[in-house]
Amino acid sequence: MVAIVGGSKVSTKLTVLESLSEKVDQLVVGGGIANTFLAASGKKIGKSLAEADLIPTAKMLMEKMTARGATIPIAVDVVVGKKFDASEPAVQKSAGDVADDDMIFDIGPKSAQQLADIIMQAGTVVWNGPVGVFEFDQFGAGTKTIAMAIANTKAFTLAGGGDTIAAIQKYDIFDKVSYISTAGGAFLEFLEGKT
Repeated sequence: MVAIVGGSKVSTKLTVLESLSEKVDQLVVGGGIANTFLAASGKKIGKSLAEADLIPTAKMLMEKMTARGATIPIAVDVVVGKKFDASEPAVQKSAGDVADDDMIFDIGPKSAQQLADIIMQAGTVVWNGPVGVFEFDQFGAGTKTIAMAIANTKAFTLAGGGDTIAAIQKYDIFDKVSYISTAGGAFLEFLEGKT
């Protein structure tokens, strides 16, 4: 079972991350959430959106999953820019080479392929949130790769939330997802085990 949780902040999805970390075999983090985990794994993230105060929490979640033989895959390559702008050029870098003034806006092609491979081997995939700033095409390749893997996997696929649905629409995979929840927050609360 694989869960993909993207979005800008760990804090807004912390309870669901904690809950999923006890249930899934692989917990894929994307977007700003992934930057906090990258920082927790000892990588420099420049000026990327992240929550420094939650780095210890990210470390704890990584350790907790490793202890039970599960993983939180960490990006090996990233796509960066200097500012959040539709015309900003995308630059691919190894995850260890992020400069102090770089902002991470997407996962790189190697990382995206690793995640696609994980999705293709899964029995169940739960998807909530893109893994990059897919609204800008130059930072959308990671989310597109994941969307295509979700479209092609034999796994039962469950997707929810506004941004996720926007990605599903953009990459035209509506009829390839087993179940789509229009609710974001309620979908996450359901995954947490709440009513």
